[in-house]
Amino acid sequence: MRAVRRTNPEKREIASGSRLRNDDCEKTYLTVMIKDDKTCEIVKEKFTAYLTAKKCRKTPERYAILNLIYTEQRHFDMDSLYDAMNENNFRVSRATLYNTMQLLLDCKLVLKHQFGQNISVYERAYNNDFHHHLICTNCHKIQEYKNENLKSVIQNEKVRSFTPTRYCLYIYGLCSTCARKLKSKKNNS
Repeated sequence: MRAVRRTNPEKREIASGSRLRNDDCEKTYLTVMIKDDKTCEIVKEKFTAYLTAKKCRKTPERYAILNLIYTEQRHFDMDSLYDAMNENNFRVSRATLYNTMQLLLDCKLVLKHQFGQNISVYERAYNNDFHHHLICTNCHKIQEYKNENLKSVIQNEKVRSFTPTRYCLYIYGLCSTCARKLKSKKNNS
């Protein structure tokens, strides 16, 4: 994970885990290194605007968390995010993670899911392709599932006295690995 600090047209690289004083962050900003530069700029601007409006500090830790979430195209829980931050040599406290996650949820850059476990699972919200979720009830693996026919049926459905803005579809069952193991177990019994 790389964070870049812009103070002028030239980019200056900061080593992972380096910390900036808050006054430096007020005058400059961290560029989140996301593969899609347009998405990068929009997400960073939305988050910066939200932090400014709520009079929250713009810290390198918050931008590093945003960076990691938007470079990974997967679902994550708070423990895996904490571990990933540590693996990338960017030490943040769990309190910082939870507080930043709440800010990202509030400004609608992250979605929170409850897939039937006692653990909240998150995924990036901005520019995230339309998809459904397949959840294995045995191993709790989550797969994203895309089906254009299903999408059009749901989006074209008229609901009386209600205008939907978004929806979620969770499909519970057994993944192919667990189904194979279960079938093998039954055959051996």
